[in-house]
Amino acid sequence: MCLLLIVLVMIFLHDYATSGAAIMDGALLLIAANESCPQPQTSEHLAAVEIMRLQHILLQNKVDLVQENVAINQHEAIQKFIQGTVADGAPVVPISAQLKYNIDVVCEYIVKRIPIPVRDFTSPPNMIVIRSFDVNKPGFEVDEIKGGVAGGSILKGVLKVNQLIEVRPGIVVKDESGNIKCTPIYSRIVSLFAEQNELQFAVPGGLIGVEQPWIRH
Repeated sequence: MCLLLIVLVMIFLHDYATSGAAIMDGALLLIAANESCPQPQTSEHLAAVEIMRLQHILLQNKVDLVQENVAINQHEAIQKFIQGTVADGAPVVPISAQLKYNIDVVCEYIVKRIPIPVRDFTSPPNMIVIRSFDVNKPGFEVDEIKGGVAGGSILKGVLKVNQLIEVRPGIVVKDESGNIKCTPIYSRIVSLFAEQNELQFAVPGGLIGVEQPWIRH
């Protein structure tokens, strides 16, 4: 039996929203049934989906909180909103995430509608970093301090523990003439994580945390 691992990336309207969309193979556009459509963030998220040319599914969530006629009217409003957009013709699935209503239908749509991209395991590794994390807690002693963790997705190739890596653009400064100078940062992979699972190597697809002990530039 072949199992398909699906990683959900929750994207809000932060500075990294579009960079988060860059690592995704598809999108679930979530619309609350107890709010009018479209909300400002709905238009923003739809624009990000259109820019990235992602296959997508629209989910009308919280249908358990509204009357049937209200849900039907909003479903029609959603259909009208997406007319002429990249989402025109996409399925709009009424769900209740809290009660797990129609979640099986969503899973079926994900499997059948969003294609699995071809992964490149042989090229030199290239990872896009979405954000970084400081795993050091307040009050840590000097000998307890760890390096930073870069979170993102591998676009191609394979990353391994103890592998030397180069972070670009690295340190970005302006010289006296106003020209921008980028100095790459060189480091080593201490550990790799996918959710709570520690890995010895990581491949394209999904979200990966890469811990680094020190930097050199």
